[in-house]
Amino acid sequence: MINSLLRYIFVGLLILLSQFLFCQDRDWITFFPSSELNNGKRIVLISGDESYRSEESLPMLAKILTYHHGFHTTVLFSINPNTGFIDPNYHHNIPGIYLLDSADLLILSTRFRELPNEQMKFLDRYLNLGKPIIGLRTATHAFRFREGSDSKYLKYDYRGKGQWNGGFGKKILGETWVSHHGLEKEGTVSLLDGFSEMEKHPILKGVGMIYCPSGVYSSRRLDSSTKVLLWGAATNSLYNDSIPVFTKSIMPIAWVRTYKIQENIRGKVFTTTLGASVDFLDKDLRKLVINAVYWTLGFEDKIPKEGCKVPLVDEFVPTMYGFDGFSKNLKPYHFKKKK
Repeated sequence: MINSLLRYIFVGLLILLSQFLFCQDRDWITFFPSSELNNGKRIVLISGDESYRSEESLPMLAKILTYHHGFHTTVLFSINPNTGFIDPNYHHNIPGIYLLDSADLLILSTRFRELPNEQMKFLDRYLNLGKPIIGLRTATHAFRFREGSDSKYLKYDYRGKGQWNGGFGKKILGETWVSHHGLEKEGTVSLLDGFSEMEKHPILKGVGMIYCPSGVYSSRRLDSSTKVLLWGAATNSLYNDSIPVFTKSIMPIAWVRTYKIQENIRGKVFTTTLGASVDFLDKDLRKLVINAVYWTLGFEDKIPKEGCKVPLVDEFVPTMYGFDGFSKNLKPYHFKKKK
């Protein structure tokens, strides 16, 4: 009888374990480095924007980080609980965000999320520990709460006031949403910041000129804790042979800084206002972001002179940006395959 009971218990545990693993596969994806490459660092990448296809670009970056650089990576998505599908238009659910508790780095690419308290608390805890963060494109306006919301985290709203004036974007990343500087049919070309180039900032190692189809964002004056690495000029078309629009001013498009929430605890930040999925066809943008991963984690001495390697792991055919143009009826495992 005891043996039968133990057998039932064992079978029950196997069922629970399989359900747990299935849930993970359904709601997010994880990539494990080989034992030879494994550097012991965990990165959580959070997607969730309605226009720029972060659900496509972040799995691509995660694979590069895992299979070329030895990072353990997990990609989270905006999941509509009613369908189980990835739905960037659903602002209220990013399963797996509790994994930030064990993360060494967060890469964020969300827009106007309104997450419940039980999810926001993990991000808040992460930042209060001063852990590093990389913000891509719409992360400057990552959160927005409806009028009358009783959320404990209203300060994260991009319209935040007081000590969090400008919300999460301004307080943590260095800038909030301002406006589009480039027009709809104007892309972006990068210009090296002369001072950062002369100082040989490690993130710029091996990074050439970047051309991206997404337009330049406006920025207000960045504060003294911020060092601009790249400036961006609007281009006269969306193609990589387009020329700058010389009648428009340039804007910061990539910078580093430190943030502080708790006294005497500071966190490293890299932000770029580039980052549409189609932007990442440019290998120099990929190199900029992967170099930034090394810098935020304190591995800058391991960045080669030519910059970190960034070959694509799987075929990457990104969808052009635009509202409601994301691929429908997809689940996280659709982005899992490795060639």
